[in-house]
Amino acid sequence: MIEDLLPAEVVSADVLGDDPDARLLPEEEPDVARAVEKRVREFTIARTCARRALGKLGVPEVPILRGPKRQPLWPAGIVGSITHTRGYYAAAVARADEMLTVGIDAEIHDELPDGVLGVVTLPEEREMLAALPGDLFWGRILFSAKESVYKAWFPLTERWLGFGDARLTFHPDENRFSVELRVEPPLVCGVPLTGFEGRYLVRDGFVVTAIALR
Repeated sequence: MIEDLLPAEVVSADVLGDDPDARLLPEEEPDVARAVEKRVREFTIARTCARRALGKLGVPEVPILRGPKRQPLWPAGIVGSITHTRGYYAAAVARADEMLTVGIDAEIHDELPDGVLGVVTLPEEREMLAALPGDLFWGRILFSAKESVYKAWFPLTERWLGFGDARLTFHPDENRFSVELRVEPPLVCGVPLTGFEGRYLVRDGFVVTAIALR
């Protein structure tokens, strides 16, 4: 699913359901040494997706370790993002001389738990959601989109970005969203970073979102 949201410069790999061929490299195993079996399986399939995506770029198989903020540590010259939810796993990567950053997220397409919408949205976003067509769980799509925002933001800045620090607007006729950053804009390649553009897709009971910044 995720490849339908990404430009040609970004390659991806995903799994729907289980993957009996998924495995961890020895260097990756300590990252989940104390995790429960379910978490280990999720981590294993997601990391396998990441290595398959890298293989499409011609990158030899390497371990994808975690950084201090739990972010994936990609090989030199690569940008990318990993996501997983119950029954769906995906990774997207690109060469850093073609894309500045990539952020992807996947969620079950369902109502958000009680109380979450007020935490992850701004008042003006809640007004927007109330006016959107009622056949989708827009709160969940917004949550996923903001997760993609953070995943695209952090590699560029190595700074925290809260849910309230990004104002999101949906453009449902085009299955895309725009993001206005409500923080002091950092300079990226000498240009102030004031926002992102992203896309979303709802299919097979999942919502997937993606941002790819050239």
